[in-house]
Amino acid sequence: MDNIFKKFEQIFLEKNKKLNLISENDEKYLYEKHIFDSLSITKFFEKNDITKFSTILDIGTGGGFPAIPIAIQYPYINVTAIDSIKKKINAVNEISQELGLKNLTTICDRVENIKDKKFDIVVTRAVAKLDLLIKYAIPLLNKNGFLIAYKSKTVNEEIDISKNILKKYGAKIVDIINYTLPTEEYYERNLVIIKNA
Repeated sequence: MDNIFKKFEQIFLEKNKKLNLISENDEKYLYEKHIFDSLSITKFFEKNDITKFSTILDIGTGGGFPAIPIAIQYPYINVTAIDSIKKKINAVNEISQELGLKNLTTICDRVENIKDKKFDIVVTRAVAKLDLLIKYAIPLLNKNGFLIAYKSKTVNEEIDISKNILKKYGAKIVDIINYTLPTEEYYERNLVIIKNA
């Protein structure tokens, strides 16, 4: 498994030189800030029966985070990555092909245009404020599905602002999983777990 992540890092850094998928400064911390962070979903699966989940949608995947690390780590889960920017979706497709990932598909579109698909889990990282994410994600979840929003330490303010929209959709925050990135600098992160009724 580690070898495929090493290969992913090499391929990603090559693409990044041409496409600027992440900042040059972040290249040095590709594993710590992007891959490790993406794989923090493991903390959710440790608390829930993973066999109940067969589909994941990553809203605003950008350069493929968290979609690609999740697809590598969980080959039996079908991961769909959506982004409206063509060059990013092309990069995700190329990386996926080079890694031989059979469980990753992409959509180049805005998420609000997706009407005919439902997922067990929707993930989203560094895309928008929580209230907006709820509005986009909840209609795309199966009954009892989960929105997992990757958030920074300012999460409590976003939760406060989201109370009305949660009520509107009958969704509930059922957990907030706190963790830190393995960097010298202290980076506090949170997974906000929202369950669809």
